[in-house]
Amino acid sequence: MHVPSSTTKEINVLSFGDALEMSGKATDYNAERWLYVPPFYTEYRYILGTRGQKPLICVGINPSTARPDALDNTLKSVERIAHFNGYDSFIMFNVYAQRATDPDDMESDENEYLHRQNMEAFEYALSLGKAPTVWAAWGTIVEKRGYLKRCMTEMVALGKKHGARWVKAGACSKAGHPHHPLYLKKDSPLEDYDVEKYISMLG
Repeated sequence: MHVPSSTTKEINVLSFGDALEMSGKATDYNAERWLYVPPFYTEYRYILGTRGQKPLICVGINPSTARPDALDNTLKSVERIAHFNGYDSFIMFNVYAQRATDPDDMESDENEYLHRQNMEAFEYALSLGKAPTVWAAWGTIVEKRGYLKRCMTEMVALGKKHGARWVKAGACSKAGHPHHPLYLKKDSPLEDYDVEKYISMLG
């Protein structure tokens, strides 16, 4: 479990650029295999994934406890589904970067600085492969905080800028939310997803 020890405004949050530079110098995991930003366990996480030529970018709501060589069950499912669908790597990204195993523990007010750095992380992820594929995989948790829709709207705009293809796996909820990866079969196919229509219908 990860319960935030404070709000992210009360800690020193590294910029994405500084954290990315540090990740290439990490020594406690294989930095040639893993992309982990920042490269240590802390109250936030920008990116966790594997390096490759054709990454699948999976988007959840917020990170939990996973780290290199210690993936949680959600990340194990993401990796399996990425490989089944022909991707050689995966990148786990989140709408908001604060770690919290229980989304109810996410901070009530958005940290604008953390959000800005997180959007830099998303743009970096989009730049790692040609014609990036982004898997919408956040489930119903998007309803937990009002600021998540604002963050997501900006992400969709960045995806459009980079020509991203948005996909989903499994059935959407009755409210239209894309399925969370945890309980999906490893051979679940990815299907095109109209994320702009989804954003427009969010309350």
